[in-house]
Amino acid sequence: MRRTIACLSLVLLLSSCGSSHQVSPGGFEGRAREVVTRWQGSADDRAWREGFVALEVLNPQGWGRVGDIPAWVNLSDHNGAYHLAAKLPADSLTRADVRWPDGKVSQVPLVTAASAYAELSKPADLIEEECPPKGCRPLRVIGTELGEVSLKTSRGTARVPAWKFTVEGVEQKKVHVAVDPSAVTALPERVQPGIEEVMAFDLVAGKPGELLLRYGYGACDTVHGARAYETDQLVVVDVDEKYSGSGEPCPAILKTAMITVTLARPLGNRLVLDSGTGLPVLRGLQRR
Repeated sequence: MRRTIACLSLVLLLSSCGSSHQVSPGGFEGRAREVVTRWQGSADDRAWREGFVALEVLNPQGWGRVGDIPAWVNLSDHNGAYHLAAKLPADSLTRADVRWPDGKVSQVPLVTAASAYAELSKPADLIEEECPPKGCRPLRVIGTELGEVSLKTSRGTARVPAWKFTVEGVEQKKVHVAVDPSAVTALPERVQPGIEEVMAFDLVAGKPGELLLRYGYGACDTVHGARAYETDQLVVVDVDEKYSGSGEPCPAILKTAMITVTLARPLGNRLVLDSGTGLPVLRGLQRR
């Protein structure tokens, strides 16, 4: 397991991480059983599979997710230079559909258009550049409608309701996800020691019993292979590593690589968990 990563510096200085130890097969299985016991049937498990767990910020700073925005628009937005020049929709609609990638549909409570506008029109918490007289223009909101946007969730990329504000002179719309925060479950917390073993995974074409894992390791680590512990509903994975430095300073660099692990049967709809954090491993090797 990646014990040495815990002592890697955030700055790339030379450090001596000291020795780590390989975890025996029995030690890995013991840890994997703990992870399974904690996760299976828990509130986190139910929310991850059936609820609404967002894997990205609902409403990040900035504009739409495609297209270029003029510099003056970003500066005006950052400083909260908004002007409401149209009537906002009435609050008659209180719930709307979330469309999941498997075809299921569920309803969630909505924030009102007025609440969404109040939130998006606020100045940023940290204003690095004040609005100069010729550098900002009022962002005149001239229309609002309820639409949908894509959002990454624990159940895949869903289509979720969003308020879309039309700003005069700007091609892209200002988008604010309309899902009330009360309907969103927070990401689960790591289990101690909380050191991430496996970063992402994917299936291997033509080999239904194999998973391709992306993992991180230290510059002085030797990798001995990947391991998996399986139940009917879960697969716990880790990468067996050992510090192999000679006691000399070791570069504080986190490297990444790919490795395969063979399962007793195809993954199917089982959830993959990381043995170090006890959290689900997301499918998609290009996530980071």
